[in-house]
Amino acid sequence: MSQLGFDPARLARIGRHFAAYVDDGRLPGWQVQVSRRGEIAYRENYGWRDIENKLPVEDDTVFRIYSMTKPITSVAAMILYEEGRFELTDPVAKYLPAFAQMRVLTGGPAIKPVTRPATEPMRIVHLLNHTAGLTYGFHHIHVQDEIYRNAGFEWGVPKDWTLEQCVDAWATLPLRFDPGTRWNYSVSTDVLGRLVEVISGQSLEQFFEERILGPLGMRDTAFRLRGDLGERLGALYVPGKDGQATRNDDFGNLLLGEISFLSGGGGLLSTTADYHRFTQMLLRGGELEGQRILGSRTVRRMATNSLPGGQDLKQFGIPLFAEVGFDGQGFGLGFSVLQDPIAAGTLGTPGEYGWGGAASTAFWVDPAEEITAIFMTQLLPSSAYPIRTQLRQLVYSALVD
Repeated sequence: MSQLGFDPARLARIGRHFAAYVDDGRLPGWQVQVSRRGEIAYRENYGWRDIENKLPVEDDTVFRIYSMTKPITSVAAMILYEEGRFELTDPVAKYLPAFAQMRVLTGGPAIKPVTRPATEPMRIVHLLNHTAGLTYGFHHIHVQDEIYRNAGFEWGVPKDWTLEQCVDAWATLPLRFDPGTRWNYSVSTDVLGRLVEVISGQSLEQFFEERILGPLGMRDTAFRLRGDLGERLGALYVPGKDGQATRNDDFGNLLLGEISFLSGGGGLLSTTADYHRFTQMLLRGGELEGQRILGSRTVRRMATNSLPGGQDLKQFGIPLFAEVGFDGQGFGLGFSVLQDPIAAGTLGTPGEYGWGGAASTAFWVDPAEEITAIFMTQLLPSSAYPIRTQLRQLVYSALVD
């Protein structure tokens, strides 16, 4: 679509490049979509959503988007913010009293940690930008991570626990640092989801449906396998010892049965078409097809680096896994924000924002170039291959206007 400023022959490189990942067995299959000014410039499906049953990736294939749930939860919180229901500087304990007396790790082993009182209350802005001092048990970097694992929080939560139970449990565990003083990828967005529930008086599922998914027409985005979503859902894979995508139904089948934990940090299923509608709402400043979800200034605020002094994640973050590289990347309210493409070692535009999911999915929104890009697959973990940086190279090198 040369009228959108892309060279079609260069866009075609995307398919050829990522086809090799499927042909040599590294990925089961994928779906990619690039749009500009609201029009789709490139879309392709390749490979299998289920290798063993020879079911191809199709336009309506359903994917576990994991942490691409986080931006939706962040938008949910900011809807309430726009209604004056809270201020970004409000202590979390004002709404979730269990967080009133937080303590910070200073030493000791996981079974007998040494702590001190936090010098700063955890505030709602800290949940939005991952500076709350919480963590994920799967990091395997610090004694705090081990404490989370010992409490039953690694790649999931204790069986049949609700969001409320998990949040109350996290409030009893020590913080890595005083809130607001470092960046650490964490369960913060799950706590934010619980905050949405308490302030709105609705379950996160209800709030999403009534205030975001329904208005935007995101009919295939859900916490549960309702309707025919299960028939269209891709199987989940991990890299095998030989580098071949190997099916992992232990994780893949966690969606079967009743869902008790509504994870605002990673619980949603979606499709490329649905998530495209979400990205278009963001690109258009909070509105799509007459449905206004957020005000334009709120979207702009969310997509602005909120780390102190304009620092990037390399400077302010703790070096560990996240869904984005640290160099040249800031963090807003729910999204990573590209500060400096040179430092990040990538093509791109300062101010573009996005995030990814644990099964190698990713998206970004570039307001300056009016571009959105979405990549969907089902390979866990997302750190297995440099899919995201390669997609960025291929998209921006095809932009020739």
